[in-house]
Amino acid sequence: MIIDPEVVTLSRLQFALTALYHFLFVPLTLGLVWILAIMESVYVMTGREVWKRMVQYWGVLFGINFAMGVATGVTMEFQFGMNWAYYSHYVGDVFGTPLAIEGLMAFFLEATLVGVFFMGWNRISRVKHLLVTWFLALGTSLSALWILVANAWMQHPVGAAFDPQTMRMEVTSFAEVFFNPVAQDKFVHTVSAGYVLGSMFVLSISAWFLLRGRNVDFAKRSMTVAASFGLAASLSVVVLGDASGYAVSLNQKMKMAAIEAMWHTEPAPASFTVVGIPDLDTRTTRAAIKVPWVLGLIGTHSIDETIPGITELVQDAKLRIGLGLQAYDAMLALRRNPDDAQAKAVLAANDQNLGYALLLKKYVDDPRQATPAQIQQAADSTIPNVPVLFWAFRIMVGCGFYFIVLFALSFWKASRRQLDQKRWFLRLALWSLPLPWLAIELGWIVAEYGRQPWAIEGVLPTALGVSSVSAGQVWTSLGGFVLFYTLLAVVDALLMLKFVRKGPDGLGIWPSADSAATH
Repeated sequence: MIIDPEVVTLSRLQFALTALYHFLFVPLTLGLVWILAIMESVYVMTGREVWKRMVQYWGVLFGINFAMGVATGVTMEFQFGMNWAYYSHYVGDVFGTPLAIEGLMAFFLEATLVGVFFMGWNRISRVKHLLVTWFLALGTSLSALWILVANAWMQHPVGAAFDPQTMRMEVTSFAEVFFNPVAQDKFVHTVSAGYVLGSMFVLSISAWFLLRGRNVDFAKRSMTVAASFGLAASLSVVVLGDASGYAVSLNQKMKMAAIEAMWHTEPAPASFTVVGIPDLDTRTTRAAIKVPWVLGLIGTHSIDETIPGITELVQDAKLRIGLGLQAYDAMLALRRNPDDAQAKAVLAANDQNLGYALLLKKYVDDPRQATPAQIQQAADSTIPNVPVLFWAFRIMVGCGFYFIVLFALSFWKASRRQLDQKRWFLRLALWSLPLPWLAIELGWIVAEYGRQPWAIEGVLPTALGVSSVSAGQVWTSLGGFVLFYTLLAVVDALLMLKFVRKGPDGLGIWPSADSAATH
């Protein structure tokens, strides 16, 4: 049976929307909790009550965001069974383990520590409470680690092999899955982006207080912490992003070529296209402004290695489809006779190409019956949406360099005790608040949309992963999820605005007169 493209599109749309919603909350949790740990460390070391009150106020906003992240994360995972049943069957042996560990980390370790953080101020000693906060920060990052291990395996599947008898990918080395180099790069890059968001959140809200002349001492101290932590984090994002990009050039060559709108292989080292207008129809990039050598140096860390272009990668995909058809035929032979030695040898020699043969199932029920035109169509389908990736990447990178400049300026002003002397600077800090979210969401689009047409890179096409459901059923669940997540986002925004407007003084955490807070 040929796959219904509407079901595939709707299932992808539903997962993309819910993941983007969920990712509004997770990075802020990752970043804000470390700022709490830094502030509380200062409180324990100095004994000054002002720092305790800062932790308590920012902790309220952290708690609201943490609850929303958990609520959106739980419901999002239902989709694996609802809309992606075959995906869950095919790779559940690999994908399920890190997800299960992440669930234990998030719902047992983190939830327990969050409870102690809020309820333990007057029940345990300062040092013990500080340890709880630091363990909460560590646990939050470890929770993200397991999700990113699972996601990295989708980008670069290692430590697993296809079993023709069970028709599933099965783990051969959990150590390889966990120590996947892509997972390491994704983890440090993602958590660093969260640190930037947490820092910007504190910086922007503190600037809002200073613009209104409220809680001045509180705001200055908060901005100083945010500026310091944010500068370190924003520099880390750029450095670690380079490592992540290098991993893409090694393991996802089509994604790299699409990000750069590189239609043909260039002599090494390749030039970097700063701006341009990618055209899918003509497969050219119009009005391109290029900088020689830069892409080659970034993408390969050398001056003599080439980065393949889209056209050449399509031809490579076409060859791999042909080899994959041999693996597909051998797989069917092994299903009939598990002891067929020749079929085992053919499958072992070509199993890395089996996924390419499965691309044909989008166009024909039996890939072995595919016409040359359908094979070409399947090869062409390996090209993701080049204009979307091209511009998403450039806007994301532009935001990243802007954060470095803003946090460096903030750090300089904090060191000179001039944070509240220029209203233009405070307005700039305030209106920069949405930008880390924009950059993070665009980063998700580059990573996930750039992987298409693969659910598992080179192994399982996205179109094959969907459940046997009708388009109407997916429309119903899509509407329900969008409604539920939108309500949660509205509630989160209203709660955040309510407690920001109240401020620490309105919540009784901070004295109404700033001068009384520095005793």
